[in-house]
Amino acid sequence: MPTPNPELTIAVQLLEAPFEPLELLAAWQRSLSADSRDSLGAARMAAESHFIGRVRPTTASGAPLEVLELEHYPGMSEAQLRALAEACAARHGAGAVLVAHRVGRIAPGEAIVLVAVQADRRGPALRCVQELLEDLKHHAPFWKREWSGGSGTWVAGNTPL
Repeated sequence: MPTPNPELTIAVQLLEAPFEPLELLAAWQRSLSADSRDSLGAARMAAESHFIGRVRPTTASGAPLEVLELEHYPGMSEAQLRALAEACAARHGAGAVLVAHRVGRIAPGEAIVLVAVQADRRGPALRCVQELLEDLKHHAPFWKREWSGGSGTWVAGNTPL
C-alpha cells in the first residue's frame, strides 16, 4: 500500500451554475504547476487521470429527462467529499485531487461531476479516480430528483457502474 503524501492537495467545489470541465481542469492544473516541482524542477506527479460525468437524457425508467435536481446539505457535503477524496488519495498515494460537483437543477448533457487525480504513475491515478467516483456515488450526501413530464421523482438507488 502506498504511503500517504504529506503534500497532498485536495480541492472540492460544489457548483450551482453550469461549468466547463476542461476550463476548470486547466485552472486546477495551473494552480498546481508551481507547487508540483522538485528541487531540480522536475514534476513530482507524472500522471493524471480525469473523469467528466454528464447528466443522461433519460430517467432511470427510460422516460425523457427534463432536468435532474440535486439537493445537498451545505457544509456537510463539502466536508464529506473532502474526507472521501483524502482517504482515497491516501490509499493510492495520489498527490492532488480535484472534485467539482454540480448541485441544484442540471439539464441533460450538462457536466455534473469532474474528478481529477495527479499521482506518480498512471496506475494509482486511474485507480484513485475510479474508486473516488464510486465513493461519491455511494457515500456523498446528495439527494436526486428526476423531472419528467412536469413531475419529479426521487431517485432511490444509484446507477450501475
